Order: sequence, then C-alpha cells, then structure tokens
Amino acid sequence: MRVQAKLKRLLAGSSLIMFAGFIAVFAAIFYKINSSDSGASGDIPSTIAVGPDAVVEDMELIGGRLVLLVKENGKSALLHFDPSTGVQLGRTDLVSR
Repeated sequence: MRVQAKLKRLLAGSSLIMFAGFIAVFAAIFYKINSSDSGASGDIPSTIAVGPDAVVEDMELIGGRLVLLVKENGKSALLHFDPSTGVQLGRTDLVSR
C-alpha cells in the first residue's frame, strides 16, 4: 500500500513538471509570434535614384544596407542605401592605382 501511494505522488509530480514544460514552450512560441522586429519594416521605397548615366551592375543587402555597384561614365562606384527609406547613405568610388 505504501508503494502505491509513493507511485501516485511520483505520477502527480511528473505530470506537474510536464504541464509546466508545455506552458513554457507555448509561452515561448506566443512571445516569438507577437514580438515585433524593429529591424524589419513593411515599407519599401518605390524608386531609388542612382544617377542619370548610372548602370547598376550588381546589388547586395549587407548589414542592413542596400549596396549597389554602378558604372557611370566608365568609372565604378558603390552606392550605399537605407533599404526602408531609399535614402543614399554614402558613396565609395573605385579607383585603380
């Protein structure tokens, strides 16, 4: 009779731990679904100005920046843009030495 009572207590304790685990898993899923990612934005610019004579040769998304390799009048340059606003952040002219 004492063994049966111990088994019932063990079953109750194990069930309680398993229930707490399920609650923790569902809480983590709910948190991930409802947490807002501040880096991601739903707004995408419709146009990005690169210059009248520029030809875009390559494009990459690096570190949250849109980087375009353009060729203007025979010279190459890297243009850095904010992908959510379309604002040019910088320009790197490529020169041979």
